[in-house]
Amino acid sequence: MGQKTLPELSERMRQIDIAMLATHTEGGAIASRPMSNNGDVAYDGHSHYFSYGDARTVSDIEGNPKVTLSFQGPKRFAVAVEGKATLIRDKAAFREHWTPELDKWFEQGIDTPGIVLIRVDAERVHYWDGTEQGELTP
Repeated sequence: MGQKTLPELSERMRQIDIAMLATHTEGGAIASRPMSNNGDVAYDGHSHYFSYGDARTVSDIEGNPKVTLSFQGPKRFAVAVEGKATLIRDKAAFREHWTPELDKWFEQGIDTPGIVLIRVDAERVHYWDGTEQGELTP
């Protein structure tokens, strides 16, 4: 079977809500935490996650924007993304990626004080689909 395309991976990734986002800490350690796609999973090489600005995740990204995302799906499907994170504090961007499910975490919606949108731009995507594997550079 040939190399999968980004749209093909996106179709499979729609089934995966949680990604593990790994950052580099100030001390050089790698810290991982689960992040929800919140239904915003039309993957085109960019991922978006909401966080509070005072979270360790945000300070790690401010110190070093190189991150990884790990997605584990059904039927031995997995995706690893290496990329660069950008912190966005623009309400127009919040609106574009907001879903009602986020209201349980951010009670004032996009007006929640200190809210930050983390955008991860993929530089390399590696996937495993059963015995098939491949790598893309979006």
